[in-house]
Amino acid sequence: MKKNIFITIAFAVIAFFSSCSKESAEESTTHEDVKPVVTQPIKTNKANLFVHYMPWFVTPKNGQGVWGWHWTMANRNPDRIDSSGKREIASHYYPLTGPYDSGDQTILDYQCLLMKYSGVDGVMVDWYGTQDKDDYSILLKNTEAIANAAAKAGLKFAVVYEDATLRHTSDPVGQLKRDLEYLKNNLFNKANYVQVDGKPLFMVFGPRQYKSGKGWNEALESINKNVFFVSLNYHTQNINNEGYNNSRGEFMWVEKYPNYDRARQFEFFIGGAMPGFHDFYTAGNAENSYATHDSENGALFARQLEAFKNSGFSWLQISTWNDYGEGTTIEPTREYGYKYLTMLQQFSGMPYEEGDLKRIYRWYELSVQHPGNCKLQSAYYLLSSYQIDKADQLLNEVAENK
Repeated sequence: MKKNIFITIAFAVIAFFSSCSKESAEESTTHEDVKPVVTQPIKTNKANLFVHYMPWFVTPKNGQGVWGWHWTMANRNPDRIDSSGKREIASHYYPLTGPYDSGDQTILDYQCLLMKYSGVDGVMVDWYGTQDKDDYSILLKNTEAIANAAAKAGLKFAVVYEDATLRHTSDPVGQLKRDLEYLKNNLFNKANYVQVDGKPLFMVFGPRQYKSGKGWNEALESINKNVFFVSLNYHTQNINNEGYNNSRGEFMWVEKYPNYDRARQFEFFIGGAMPGFHDFYTAGNAENSYATHDSENGALFARQLEAFKNSGFSWLQISTWNDYGEGTTIEPTREYGYKYLTMLQQFSGMPYEEGDLKRIYRWYELSVQHPGNCKLQSAYYLLSSYQIDKADQLLNEVAENK
């Protein structure tokens, strides 16, 4: 029997339901306001569990009228729909929701609820900085939306900075300073931003582009070095050099055979687990593909979770929640369903199961069918606070058009 055991944590959003859309008939049906109290589940596994999140998906509904590259690559057209209702996308896997826009609030709420019921503590967002280049402005906006959705659900978040973006500038230190200043003023100061030793966690996917310890130190000094800096595994030498020790640890990334013995040399280490790796780059006529790691029908993920559990480390990042281009996704798809999330439920010791994840998908489907519906907005907060029976009542009422 499930136990709805939870701790009410400090922050709550007050008076959210002061108004709802009145544009459709079902919205005229009112429901007693549900005060949105954010809750955090008690897990038997106390590891800090995060998922790496890609904010880069674009659909025509975002206002630009086009599908983004991460759904199309060079040769896919999502406007083509097969007999099963699947759009043609650049991935071997198809999201249960269909291809989505990373700025879609309903998608973000759905994803955050799935994370909560799987024992995930938060998201680590792939972050591309503040340059006016390519789709970076969209990614910047989407990261803000993800941070807010995480806060709304009672989840934490952090950024993983892609220093490869510095290839676009002749002044990498200056750009680093601008990016760090933005983070300081807009993200590091959020109540749900991840803190380590009282400082915001700043992860860098590398450094792979800019490798001067002196330059990084200068940039970090611009914000008084008020970050807990962690670099990509096997890349610390690219930032701890020239007499400067900027990074305090590493995080693991898509290792088929995780090496936790090596990790013990660091002050701080974030372990990793992946479901597999099957990219679409060659098929999408985008670039050469990397090595494929067979998922073994979930066995690879199980071994990686077990390796982390046996390591004794306390921080774990799943790579990834939704990188469809590289085929490292764990969010529900048509191909493997809820498999990886139920494995996380068991790993984290959550008192929930696949049926609870399906309930969240039902909430999503109804929310798409009835946008702005007050009962569904109430149901979101009931689900977020694990009041399942009350949420079911509202979902049934909406489905039956009561």
